[in-house]
Amino acid sequence: MTYKINLTPRAEREAMIAKRREASDEFGETIFDFRSDKFTPKVISLPIDVPVYRMENCRTFSAQQTEIAREGLAKDFFEKGQELTTAQQAQHEILARLAKQGTDSVTPIISVLEKDGQRETILITSTGVVVNGNRRLAAMRELMKRKDGSLDDRFTNIKCAVLPPDVTRDEIDDIEADLQARPQTKLDYDWIGDARLIRRQVGKNRSTKEVADRLRRSKTDIENVLQALDEADLYLSEWVKKPGEYDLLQDGQQIFGDLPKAIAKKDANLQNASRAIAWCLYENRDRISGRVYRFNAAFGKLAPQVLEIMEDQLELPADDDDDQVDDDDFAIDIDSDGDSKDYTPIIEVLRDEDTRDEAITTLIEACETAIELDKGQKNEEAALKALAQVNSKITGIDISSAGTPTLPAILKQIGSIRKGLDKIEAAIQARQVGLAADDDGEE
Repeated sequence: MTYKINLTPRAEREAMIAKRREASDEFGETIFDFRSDKFTPKVISLPIDVPVYRMENCRTFSAQQTEIAREGLAKDFFEKGQELTTAQQAQHEILARLAKQGTDSVTPIISVLEKDGQRETILITSTGVVVNGNRRLAAMRELMKRKDGSLDDRFTNIKCAVLPPDVTRDEIDDIEADLQARPQTKLDYDWIGDARLIRRQVGKNRSTKEVADRLRRSKTDIENVLQALDEADLYLSEWVKKPGEYDLLQDGQQIFGDLPKAIAKKDANLQNASRAIAWCLYENRDRISGRVYRFNAAFGKLAPQVLEIMEDQLELPADDDDDQVDDDDFAIDIDSDGDSKDYTPIIEVLRDEDTRDEAITTLIEACETAIELDKGQKNEEAALKALAQVNSKITGIDISSAGTPTLPAILKQIGSIRKGLDKIEAAIQARQVGLAADDDGEE
């Protein structure tokens, strides 16, 4: 059964903590680089229901934003809910889920605590707000009541290390960042939580170099993480229209991390189209054979080729700068270059519910084709082999087993294939005429 929050009033918590801190002669782990010095906090024992979860916890940011979006909560539900039972209960449920997560090399923290009890102190402020140990607190609260209804005495009271009463919000942020930077075997933040922590550090007017030094990472890594988060926010707000639902991005660290570099040197129109390719590939990764990573070139250097193939296959009009469409729904083209090709028709068929499924299939095939063509550019027999494979596949098609509803789509595919073959044949004939002319000139 989920633990029920029983919030102790702030003034009562503060008085209890101050009294016990004054009487304590036990000290915890030293905190380094605190106010240009080091600080060793006193350790006290508190009833388990006294500490409160810290809402500005980067580890839970993604889940908080998803909860807000899906439940229709106020945007500041968690931010202003530090002293509200409803927000604390919601935060507990998020943390309890995280406490049950593990990896191949990291045992879920709730399993460790169930076996060994509390081994590390919880770091709290003088008002009982948990700075480090939120997951552990949630796990111990879940473990306190056994399945038979009895209490586990190991968790009725917990050990807490107390920060100075005048600790600031910025100092708490820095402590969280320093703890995350330590080499350790604990479960890492998800990539969105990590990016939020970095963005918060940069928001303190610190350079990316200063943040990198604090987090013991490279400046380039810090910059890449921030750019990936910007791309992720753009995807949620402009493409899926679900701002804040970061749970949709848990598998997206690779593709959103690669996207900024892939579009960096392109004009605005091609950037928009490349984003659409990447976003559609991410959303439809279950339809792709192998890892999405192998399609990076499709939204990178090969994006123009992919888009050209799609334009032909979908029989879309070639829209140049004279016929650009003003699309308020796709609002990322704020710096559109009027002299570049407009890919809005392709973006629209990828967005439209009525055309999306066919367009996605065409996109995946276009990506495969562009990548294979790129691999075979230096192979004189690549075109012949590709046509032989197409011929083999067409020969093996059994129309008698095709469903009646699919026949119109099949005819459309035949027309598209015929159009493609006509283009290939014309190109071959033109090349042969050119070769014949060269031979005549040599004679």
